[in-house]
Amino acid sequence: MAPAAPPPPASPPASPSPRHTGTALELLVHGVGGATPQEMLGDPRTVRVTGDETAAVYRRTEDAHGEKHPERYRDEPVAEAYCWSGLTSGNGSRALWLLLLPFMVVNLAHWMRPTATGRTRAVRLYGVLVRLVALSLTVLLTAAACEVALDLVAWQCAGADACAERRSWLGFLSAQQGGWWSQPGRRLALAAVVPAALVGLLWYLSNRTWSAYESQRPLGEGDIDAHDPEGAYEAHDLEAPEPDADGAPRPPAPVRPALGRPGFWYGRRIVARLRAAHTAAGFLTVAAAVAGAAARHDRSVDGPVPSFLGAAVEGGIVLCALVVVRVVCSRGRSERTRDTKLDAALITYLPGSALALLVLAVGYASWSRPAWESSGSLPGEAAFRLLTLGQSVLVVALALVAQGLHRRIPEPRTVLHGLGGPAVAMLACALGGVMTGGVAQRVADWLDGPGSPGMGHGTGIAGPPVLLSWQASVIPVLLLLLVVPVLVLIVRTTRAARRLGPLIEAEYAPEPPDEGRTRRIARIRATAALTDSAPWIVGVVSGATLLLGAGAIVGSWRSDEVPGRAADGSWPLVESFAEAAQSTGSWLIGLGFVLFVAGGRRAYKDASARRTIGILWDVGTFWPRAAHPFAPPCYAERAVPDLASRMSAWTTTTPRGRLVISGHSQGSVLAASAVWQLPDETRRRVALLTYGSPLERLYGRWFPAYFGPEPLLGLHRSVHCWRNLWRATDPIGGPVRICADPDPGVDRGPLKDPLAYGRTTKLPLPEPILGHSDYQADPVFAEARAALLDELRPLVPRQQPEGGLQQGSPGRSSG
Repeated sequence: MAPAAPPPPASPPASPSPRHTGTALELLVHGVGGATPQEMLGDPRTVRVTGDETAAVYRRTEDAHGEKHPERYRDEPVAEAYCWSGLTSGNGSRALWLLLLPFMVVNLAHWMRPTATGRTRAVRLYGVLVRLVALSLTVLLTAAACEVALDLVAWQCAGADACAERRSWLGFLSAQQGGWWSQPGRRLALAAVVPAALVGLLWYLSNRTWSAYESQRPLGEGDIDAHDPEGAYEAHDLEAPEPDADGAPRPPAPVRPALGRPGFWYGRRIVARLRAAHTAAGFLTVAAAVAGAAARHDRSVDGPVPSFLGAAVEGGIVLCALVVVRVVCSRGRSERTRDTKLDAALITYLPGSALALLVLAVGYASWSRPAWESSGSLPGEAAFRLLTLGQSVLVVALALVAQGLHRRIPEPRTVLHGLGGPAVAMLACALGGVMTGGVAQRVADWLDGPGSPGMGHGTGIAGPPVLLSWQASVIPVLLLLLVVPVLVLIVRTTRAARRLGPLIEAEYAPEPPDEGRTRRIARIRATAALTDSAPWIVGVVSGATLLLGAGAIVGSWRSDEVPGRAADGSWPLVESFAEAAQSTGSWLIGLGFVLFVAGGRRAYKDASARRTIGILWDVGTFWPRAAHPFAPPCYAERAVPDLASRMSAWTTTTPRGRLVISGHSQGSVLAASAVWQLPDETRRRVALLTYGSPLERLYGRWFPAYFGPEPLLGLHRSVHCWRNLWRATDPIGGPVRICADPDPGVDRGPLKDPLAYGRTTKLPLPEPILGHSDYQADPVFAEARAALLDELRPLVPRQQPEGGLQQGSPGRSSG
């Protein structure tokens, strides 16, 4: 056998490629509560790169021109901080936005629909139902203002001698004075200025924020593909896989999901349409209250005013109301392209027509009717009952649609089996009812002196509608019902903390156990897990509210009296309970309203208080105004295009540059949304680092159609690389749970918190339990960032520096 051929001579070793492959950029995005550029960048000297006083990108002064000196940044990135806190928190006057909380909550319900595939009609019906619930809240708010100004003040107090004598400022309206304004119709016409001014104020605030937020154009038309047909952005429709540079097949990447649609962050047209419809609805509510009272009087007696005039005005109000309902139902959001059109005629003539009808109603009611006298309460009880009943019917219909959608694609992590949206819509209606009843009850108590409205014990006025008293009476009952789930949570948390004790001591072994330290760590971990119990608490509250609200409607309809009077003659225990519930509910509803406003103002003055309540607020105002135009403005319509524009500008001007966008808490949601807006070739040059992120724990569970498993999987496949850091002590952040085979390794956690169990020679003082803050204090953070930068480099040989992974810049982005 011939000898084997000798092996070929070894080729000379390849010369190592230079390590530098282009300047790297780390774009830091803070979370809830905000942070200063100095805190984020760890340097008191900063300079604004781009942006304005509301939201801007900052760098250290020494890094201002880092792109021109790439040799300085071979081992660490240029750090930039995007500060967006000016979009959500400012001076104390912004606490007034909290008065619009029901509008914000019902807007959330629009985005909570379950994931749907091929159910276009059901999705549209879901949106229509939510918009109708939102419209009912506008009518309810205006009706509450009419109840206070028209009924309690102009009709009841000014028409009762005893009440008018106690309020000298009502003297010129008093029927006893016999002046020009003493006639009921003229008093109503003058009082209509208050609710009409409220509607005008809401229109002004919505229009001003619309100009500042919705009218800001996102990326240029050439930066994003905008030619895909409608519906092509579903997260489950996959593109054909493209090979990598070495020929290996790339996993199929999803087509851009909903949050990546070109028009998602540009809701200029829909908000303008809804603003016109809701403004018209508000004016029509005032016109109906004024004209309805006068028309009922003219139909009951033969007076100087022809009855057909009232019928004509009421007919015009009904026709205009039908147009409003049609506008609200006929068109939703258009996200496929940037819809730059405006329905100029609609947004001009619809509110104008409603205002003209209000002027006609005021003029009609001001007609002289010498024989007209006001007594009792202004007829409007049926209006509140029908409005509340209509809201309940809409919420039930919404639940049926949502359940049908969820059954089509049942995602196990979705809250309340797809009923999160209907539950939140029910809570929005409850908040609206509480605020309506609270204002009416407080004003009635203030006007009637020592008496209790509706009880008839020497009171000068009849009080607000009976339904509002019944709704106030169910609040103590609801609070009593909530005692049970609260106790269950307390017991469950205590038991969980006890079970965690041995695990924590084993985690920090062989350090000697410290019972107090172990108990504190276990308590914080168990309390942080309460976030996952929030859905069923919301479900219990929403279901109880629906049932108790239905009971209030039935009770007020059957008895036509307040609960304290309706229970007269029954068992002494029931009678005492009804009177106690009515008085306690009236007191609680007023106290809650005052504390609500005071707490909101404090939240915008005190940073710690702002962080406490900022979670719900920042989640609520993250979403565009798709259902209610009077909701607080969506800061993401400015922040997401800002971040996307900055990333596009960097990758365009720095062809070999690498980019890591680093987001903490709510900043991680903004970062992910901005990445979705980037073109495909840009996303593949971006690394994503998230920490303390609610992407799956809050957004994925409550908003499955937009942050569910498939959209998050698509985000992972579309970016170059992604790491997510989380702690068991964090009540907000958690794993993103990317489901893929093999495991993509996105999640890194739970991180050890605290970093040290007890005192050591290296750490002689006790280490704090960080929870949701200071992720940068953990060495894993620097390692993860360095690993992402490493993965962004081309696959060329290079020498590993001594000491392991580079720690990187000391940038901070905690909010």
